[in-house]
Amino acid sequence: MDSSMFIGTGVALITPFKKDKSVDYNAYANVVEHVIDGGVDFLVPLGSTGETATLNEEESRKILDFVIEINKGRKPIVAGNFGGKNTMELVKKIKGYNFKGIDAILSSSPEYVKPNQAGIYAHYMAMENVSDVPIIIYNVPGRTKSNIEAATTVKLANASKKLIAIKEATGDLIQTTRIIKDAPDNFLILSGDDEVTLPMISVGGHGVISVMANVYPKYFSQMAKFALEGDMEKARQRNLDTYDLHKWLYIEGNPVGIKTAMEHIGLCTNEVRLPLHQMSDENKALLIGCMEETKNF
Repeated sequence: MDSSMFIGTGVALITPFKKDKSVDYNAYANVVEHVIDGGVDFLVPLGSTGETATLNEEESRKILDFVIEINKGRKPIVAGNFGGKNTMELVKKIKGYNFKGIDAILSSSPEYVKPNQAGIYAHYMAMENVSDVPIIIYNVPGRTKSNIEAATTVKLANASKKLIAIKEATGDLIQTTRIIKDAPDNFLILSGDDEVTLPMISVGGHGVISVMANVYPKYFSQMAKFALEGDMEKARQRNLDTYDLHKWLYIEGNPVGIKTAMEHIGLCTNEVRLPLHQMSDENKALLIGCMEETKNF
């Protein structure tokens, strides 16, 4: 399966809400146009940034169909709503899913149950056995409380051509470098942390699934593009220009910060669904102040 369409910058799309917490589809359409106009390489709706944990299956399917319709085939689409701690139920969901318009799925390792490496391996192999589309593995120990070790990632990459990439969100460049060294050439390593995208690409990574690209798609995707092309001077400058924003975007969790930023540029409200809560006034002022210093992006 061709993985090249996922090289570069993917954007982990937010799910805009109205004041009553219902999905704001007009705002969602504007966000999709904003990031496509900004030059991102692929779209990732329904990830953790999209607050999928607070959406029901009907809402998730409607959102995905909406993104497919708005996108009109312009960018590859990765559906992010394929995590879960029950392998049997996830396999059942995949078997019955309509993947028309979807180019790949993103699946985090099982959360809460903390399986061992053999369990993680078997979980993904059960998925790939029934999936009609490629799978991007998602390693995010901060949310799952278990790490997919480099050896397990490499084993999965060699076991199936359907397992085309990993979104590596450990921030661990030692682990990432080990995967890059030992994985097959066509297996992609994508950063799951905006802050380490540049160093990850510098050791052989292939791009990022970004949160910041919601608000600054052009500048952030240019940074990744320059790095992938070997123009490290331009890439470093863009990385440094946006670097102070990372602290304020994540200080109260994701997507609380990015939604506050998106509200500031007029694309949506900062509404989130419980148990998430809107950003404190103090941190909001600091985030907006930082954005004002970089508003030329």
